[in-house]
Amino acid sequence: MSEYVERALPGVGSLRAALDALGYLADDGLVTALFLALRLPQPLLLEGEAGVGKTEAAKSVAAVLGSPLIRLQCYDGLDAAEALYEWNHPRQLLAIRLAEARHEQIGEDDLFSEAYLLRRPVLAALSHPGPAPAVLLIDEIDRADDDFEAFLLEVLAEAAVTIPELGTVRAEVPPVVLLTSNRTRDLHDALKRRCLYHWIDYPETERLIEIVRRRVPGTSRELAVAVAAAVRRLRALELQKAPGIAETIDWISALRLLGVDVLDAGVAGSTLGSLLKYREDQESVRERGPEWLVAGHRP
Repeated sequence: MSEYVERALPGVGSLRAALDALGYLADDGLVTALFLALRLPQPLLLEGEAGVGKTEAAKSVAAVLGSPLIRLQCYDGLDAAEALYEWNHPRQLLAIRLAEARHEQIGEDDLFSEAYLLRRPVLAALSHPGPAPAVLLIDEIDRADDDFEAFLLEVLAEAAVTIPELGTVRAEVPPVVLLTSNRTRDLHDALKRRCLYHWIDYPETERLIEIVRRRVPGTSRELAVAVAAAVRRLRALELQKAPGIAETIDWISALRLLGVDVLDAGVAGSTLGSLLKYREDQESVRERGPEWLVAGHRP
């Protein structure tokens, strides 16, 4: 465990207060999971629907520690080289040509040294000198394939990677590792065994109201209550993508920009694109009428 982290976060309450000061409101379960990930330390797998604040949790943890956030965005076909390191081939070629011009010999060990190493996110996080650990965010791990999961096992278990030309690189200050998943596929047990786990659900209505009022300063409680009620109604439908916290904040921001203080059917209907990102979902609401979306809230 990093002494820096121990001093900075002596208890769960200190982490909750630090996150709260940044405007990231987390429930007791999430704060505890983040605290354990920081203090054990152990990688933390965060799952939940898109837009519930998984990536924002990693950003907030990095801000609390005053550490760099190093983000690896996963996608289909991502391989270890893109996540770990590459050799700077143009610089190697230049070194060869300069050596030839000077009639000097340059060996393989010279070319494949750290001077020619391009650190990608995983190696950059392992190489971070501290004293605060880097925060490595492996975002949407469910988009990567099985081979990439297998590659991550050594990183997650030992905070180390093996580079054929250099040997094993082990972190002097192990990074805080947060993985996120939208559950587009199941992850393997081997990866899950190496991680703590927490499911982030949609926030309760009162928490959502508090979140949007913090993230969009100047929002009246009346508007926040109306928006939260509308979002709750939408989540009861079978939508392709129910609105999360991110979309709710986008909607509030759009309404505030338009000078809206009271949500009515007209403005709700004209700003649906800030909240619902599928045509079919928007049509489902329009079939019910914009009045349905704003009905029933209580300031």
